[in-house]
Amino acid sequence: MRAFLKVVVVVLAAVALPAALGAPAVVGALTSLNAPRTDGVSPAPEPVAHDPAKPTAVVVVGEQGAVVSDTLAPYEILATTGAFNVYTVAPATHPVPLTGGLDLVPDLTFDELDEVLGGSADVVVIPAMPDVGRPTIEPVTDWLADQAAGGALLLSICNGSGVLASAGLLDGRTATAHWLRVDEFERTYGAVDWVRGTRYVDDGDVVSTAGILSGIDGTLRIVERLVGADAAAEAARGIAWPFYHRDGAARLEQAQLAPADAVVGLNTAFSWGREGIGVLLSDGVGEIELASVFDTYGQSLAVRTVAIGEGAVRSRHGLTFVPRAETAVGLDRLVVPGRTEHEPVPGMAPEYPHREAGFAFDAVLRDLARTTDVATAEWTAKVLEYPVDALALEGPAWPWAETFRPLLLAGVGVLAALGAFALARARRRGRSGT
Repeated sequence: MRAFLKVVVVVLAAVALPAALGAPAVVGALTSLNAPRTDGVSPAPEPVAHDPAKPTAVVVVGEQGAVVSDTLAPYEILATTGAFNVYTVAPATHPVPLTGGLDLVPDLTFDELDEVLGGSADVVVIPAMPDVGRPTIEPVTDWLADQAAGGALLLSICNGSGVLASAGLLDGRTATAHWLRVDEFERTYGAVDWVRGTRYVDDGDVVSTAGILSGIDGTLRIVERLVGADAAAEAARGIAWPFYHRDGAARLEQAQLAPADAVVGLNTAFSWGREGIGVLLSDGVGEIELASVFDTYGQSLAVRTVAIGEGAVRSRHGLTFVPRAETAVGLDRLVVPGRTEHEPVPGMAPEYPHREAGFAFDAVLRDLARTTDVATAEWTAKVLEYPVDALALEGPAWPWAETFRPLLLAGVGVLAALGAFALARARRRGRSGT
């Protein structure tokens, strides 16, 4: 019995030190994805123009923010068609954090949208939000219920379907969600028929999509329905999206957690002193270009991003973003989304991932593989639901430093336990010898 207890103590000692040091890092990395700004800066959005002859599409974000690609990719696609009035809306107009620390100033509040339209929007896009199922999201879910009652076509992106399900708007319907949470949603929202293995589900006045970049396919489906297949194909070409199908949603191999996915745990818990990347915001930048930088690096959990700039900027289609720092001091690199050249930054050469044509995420995923490792880039692409077989990712195969750190800590814990046993034995012998 004593020997068994010693084994238990040694095992606990091996686990305790890595857990004690890794757990706070995990919490910090996850909470930083949508951490709110704290300086109170809140510039006004650009005044919106409204054409009553066009249908109106809105992308809703909550007080706690949303996933950046879920928000910006549908916005850019809908705006690019020229067929819609497109706005971002929220309970209030103060900046809300998108994934990775990109602060968006919504165009309109719910009340202001009602003043513009006098009723429901034609299309409402619901991205994944970090507070799904919590009281803080109730202003959004209450508003969504009103929009649905008014006849709006609802498009949930990724785990935005959880937002709709929490409002009871998917009861008795068929829907899909991100592969990481669809099982959880199935347990929590049993009145919904959850579907796997497809990029989107069209259930009439509700269209739901699978994870993150599958939202592009769902948005193109909306364009097909309301504008036409030719317009959807043109929009797909405009962003170099390779997976558009006119004949319905493309099949999607349902992802599952695999041993190689342990890379995210290592990066989250043991990537001490994570590389800091300043992301320089500039007027006219494409919304998907912005999303590709903040979401790729952010979802990797191996890199932290900081929005850099001297004041509010306007994106290509008029969204307002607010940087969190004026300079890249204290950061390791400076990345400039889009294709606009900038003045050199003292002590740091700007990097331009979007100089070459192609889908915006391709170059950023290649950079992630090169500067961290291929396993991290593959995990990130899996989370984004973006196949990378054709990207030829190059870089270190695995984060070996992050792998050895918990092993070394476990070894220290075992040695400490063995040392304690040896000290206890010595004391017992000393007492017995007196």
